[in-house]
This record gives sequence, C-alpha cells and structure tokens, in this order.
Amino acid sequence: MSAQHSDVVVIGGGHNGLVAAGYLARAGLTVRVLERAEHVGGAAVSARAFAGVDARLSRYSYLVSLLPTRILEDLGAPVRLARRRYSSYTPDPADGGRTGLLIGDDAETFAAVGAAADRRGFDEFYARMRRVTGPLWPTLLEPLRSRAQLRDKVLGADPAAGWAWAALFERPIGEAISALLGSDLVRGVVATDALIGTFARTDEESLRQNVCLLYHLLGGGTGDWDVPIGGMGAVSAALAAAATRNGAQIDTGAEVFAVEPDGVVHYRSGGAEHRASGRLLLSGVTPAALADLLGEPRPAAEPGSQIKVNLMLRRLPRLRDATVRPEQAFGGTLHINETYSHLDDAYRQAAGGRVPKPLPCEIYCHSLTDPSILAPGLRESGAQTLTVFGLHTPHPLVAECDPEAARTELTEAVLESVNSVLAEPIQEVLLRDAHDRPCIEAKTTLDLEQALGMTAGHIFHGGLSWPFAEDDQADDPARRWGVATGHDRILLCGSGAVRGGAVSGIGGHNAAMAALETLRD
Repeated sequence: MSAQHSDVVVIGGGHNGLVAAGYLARAGLTVRVLERAEHVGGAAVSARAFAGVDARLSRYSYLVSLLPTRILEDLGAPVRLARRRYSSYTPDPADGGRTGLLIGDDAETFAAVGAAADRRGFDEFYARMRRVTGPLWPTLLEPLRSRAQLRDKVLGADPAAGWAWAALFERPIGEAISALLGSDLVRGVVATDALIGTFARTDEESLRQNVCLLYHLLGGGTGDWDVPIGGMGAVSAALAAAATRNGAQIDTGAEVFAVEPDGVVHYRSGGAEHRASGRLLLSGVTPAALADLLGEPRPAAEPGSQIKVNLMLRRLPRLRDATVRPEQAFGGTLHINETYSHLDDAYRQAAGGRVPKPLPCEIYCHSLTDPSILAPGLRESGAQTLTVFGLHTPHPLVAECDPEAARTELTEAVLESVNSVLAEPIQEVLLRDAHDRPCIEAKTTLDLEQALGMTAGHIFHGGLSWPFAEDDQADDPARRWGVATGHDRILLCGSGAVRGGAVSGIGGHNAAMAALETLRD
C-alpha cells in the first residue's frame, strides 16, 4: 500500500493542529490533517450535551486568554470574544456564604469579608505581576529565549520588575501571596490560578504551581480571560475554515495508530488501514501518546487533576448572601471553598487518596455573557449554563478504582460544595432533558484520556513548561521554537510544546514557524 505524500502531515485536529495547518497551507505547502474523531477541535468544542436541550455547551475548555489576536488576524479566522463584567465572587465559607467578596468594574466588597486591609495588596500583587507578563507576552510568538536572555529583557526595560521575577521564577508563589495579603479568603482567590489542573501546593519547591499561575496571568500581558461568542466550537470552526480556505486537507475519522521517524504515518479510516507520509510530521497529541505511536518509552509526565461538571439550569440559584445578585455572583468566576487553608487541606486529603471534602470549586456561567449558545426559547425562559471545575482531584482518584463509582463520588462532592453557599440546593433548579433526567454531565480525567487522548487526563498534555530555555539554544529551528522531539522529522505542535498549554494556538504557530525554517534549509 503506497503512502499519500504531503509536505506536512499534522497528527491531530485540535485547535493547535488547525493553527499549524493554516499557517503552512498559507505558505503554499501541501498539508494534511489526520483527526481521530468525526469532528475537529479536540478539547475546544461545543456540544448539545443533553437530549432535547438546545444549548451548545463548551464541553471541555471554556474561556480564552492565551490565544493571540495576531494568530486570528494572520489566518483570517474571525473569533469574537466578550469581556465578563465581574472578575469574581467568593462566598466566605466561614459563615456559610452569608457574606462574600465581589470584585468587578462597579463593585468590590473586601470589607464585607473583613479584608479591607487587603484591597491595596490585592491590586499591588497583580500590578507587580504585569511588570513581567507585559513584556513576556509578545515573546511567545518569537524564537525561544534562554532564561537569562528573558530576564535581561524584562528587567532591562523595568528594573522594578525584579520582585515579580523572583516571585514567579525563583521562589514558591505562596511566599509572595502571603507577603502581600493577610486574609485567608483573599489569599485563596489569588492562589487558585496556580492550582487549576495542577496537583500541587502553593509552597512547593518544584514551582509547578508558579508555572500554572504564570500562564493564567500571561494572556495579552494582562491575564484577562474572555468568553468566546458562540462557545469554544466557534473558535475551532473558524480555525478549521481558515485552514481549509488556505488549502489544507482535513481528514476526520482518521485514527493514527503508528508513526515512523522517517515521516510515515499509519492510520485507520473507513474500516481500512492507510499510510500517509510527509517531509515533516507535526504532532498535536501528548508527548506520551506520540511515544506510544513511535513504539518508544513514555516520557515522565504529571497526571491530570480536575473534575469538570456541566449543568443546565432553569434559572440561576439564590445565594445566601443577600447583598449580591445572582447575576453578579455568576457573572465572573465564582470561587467556592477556595480559601488558602481550604486549598491546602484539600491537597492533603487528595494526596492521601481521598476525594477532598469540601471540594474546592470554581463556577463559570457562559450564557450570562454570551446567550447566543442558547436557543431563543431557552433564553426567554431564563435558563443558564454552568460549568463547575473542581480542583485537587488527581487522576489516581479515578484511574485506581471503579471509574463510574469515582465519577459519582466526585460529582456528589462538586454538588455538595456548591450547595454549601447557596440558599437552595442546585438540584432544585436543574433543567431536565427529554428523558426527564437532570442535566448534569461530569468529565473526569479518565474521560479526557479516553475521549481526547490526553494522557492521564492532563489538560496541559503532561505539565506546563517555563516559556524559556534553561540555556542557549542550538541553531536548530525545532529547538529554537521549542517544538523539538527526539526525531528530526517530527515536531510538537500541541500543548506539549514549550509555551504550549490551554487554548492558545501558540504551539501550532511555533511548530509552523519551525517547519517553514526547516523546509527552507
């Protein structure tokens, strides 16, 4: 069986693979994308998750921060983003949520939770971080710098950035949080962004939590997280249309099962086995999955650590805090049981093999900012979507026991945590589907591994990396752009690339740049 030949074969049609395909096809190369699923997008998809309910939920990923507008403009991919009116609301678990901290454009309630003294420190923390993230952000679409080169760039332009540089890159971030903030609740609001999808403590010497926080603060140099109009599926659809328009061929239902280092890919499609070959292969799958395809030992990787529960509600639930309207509380990120001490305690429980109680959770309501994901009838009825993201639920809690029992226990822990700050159980406002079942969908790390090929359910493909090299890079395009593998003809183009992670397209852009340089040489 002869192989169908292209200049570049992209393994995986997630958003990064689509970005890479778009750039390479625009440059005049023949590009073929092989995607296992029957649709493109990977984790950046929208779905009608509940029978008979016409709502397009962002099933896995949900917000956009790290996707540079330059990528969208380069590819001609129209994606509209909307800013949320409120940053966050955090009910105080000390009084069962009868008071809380609201942070938004027109309101802030630090005094309500006894944290008036932390108002200035809160602002100062993020202002100091922007001294680093501002100059760092544009470098993500440039060849990789060394740590020393990047430090010189940041501190050369702003010597006052030294405190933030040390806080982010040299010492556990918990030290900086504790130095500027005194309230357990306010410290927790800041610390959560260091722990989402990352099983760590804020005081770990590994600094894994620091890397996670950096990427949460890095988007646009400001760290703003926006809602994609039309849901995550609209982002992938725009990127796929741009890639196709530029000439890329996208094959769905094409499951790659083996890869040869010389540029040959073996895949199944339509009940038969096929081969494709390319001068270069771009891998959008996890580094561990790529190793499996090559028949090589898997590299060390962190396990995932999250539970995601999608809900459809008849209306927003009432809060115990009578001073805050539900539209305010759910208009940004609603933090539940995420004080600093709650986060530490949850980590200890999970490290001991138990589902944390109470489970730290965050809630996002897409439909308040973007009602377009709801059919007109649902909008008029007052229905809303909720995404609940549970922290400190590492993969072994699911993988090392009965998966369905684990899903049930984790879902119950999420709902119990949510109910701890509501004036009515969330179950009482759940919409019911066409089969009279409550509209609840839980996605565990095992679901991500099985449905999306994310090894051990890690949403960042095995752990985020610093956006620099520890030493000077050799004059090699793949290493210079942070997309190298152990094989000259295979490049990483997904979240496993240096500076990959989240819905950013940066891994795809940088792989495309490295590929163009390689094929020119």
